Amino acid sequence: MASEKSSSDLTLLDFWVSPFGQRVRIALAEKSLPYEYVEEDLLAGKSDRLLQSNPVHKKIPVLLHGGKPVNESLIIVQYLDEAFPDTPSLLPADPYARAQARFWADYVDKKVYDCGSRLWKLKGEPQAQARAEMLEILKTLETELGDKEFFGGEHGFGFVDAAFAPFTPWFMSYEKYGEFKVAEVAPKIAAWAERVGKRESVAKSLYSPDKVYDFIGVLKKMYGIE
Repeated sequence: MASEKSSSDLTLLDFWVSPFGQRVRIALAEKSLPYEYVEEDLLAGKSDRLLQSNPVHKKIPVLLHGGKPVNESLIIVQYLDEAFPDTPSLLPADPYARAQARFWADYVDKKVYDCGSRLWKLKGEPQAQARAEMLEILKTLETELGDKEFFGGEHGFGFVDAAFAPFTPWFMSYEKYGEFKVAEVAPKIAAWAERVGKRESVAKSLYSPDKVYDFIGVLKKMYGIE
């Protein structure tokens, strides 16, 4: 149909270290979809293009498809499944399995980043609470992973893997500020992180733990956190 948009119409507004943007990059790589990458220098300010594309939340990532914006990382990944049905799907075909994948991706969305941020922003008892919460989050996700190679189970690498994988380079920082080891708290998650990090779509979309740790240092200085 003449009205259909092709993958060449894709533009991603993103920020290099954002785990939310990296989810979209992983999904695009899994689907071998070409796109234009536009870096938003969020530390310097937000561009007019970003503000016009996402006037409600004013956040990256934003996927422009034929000039039309799609916002929120998990929604973008699901959109890519639907807009490009001939590419490998990250969500399983079975409705129940899809619902479960959405549940666990939402769990990651609501829990990991916020708790991890409190680990490096806070001190004393509030930080100790964040540490306890992070340990519980990791154990909960480990229970869901079980003995599977990926969270997608029989489906293989999937929606939850793409949602959670961008946080693996942050593990080192969480460990340093929270004074724990992921390998000791949730060894199956640590092993999964190593496996998933070797996947081409993930490896080329993420940055090293050292770069993430340095970035957190920049944020701490910006926020005046000792």
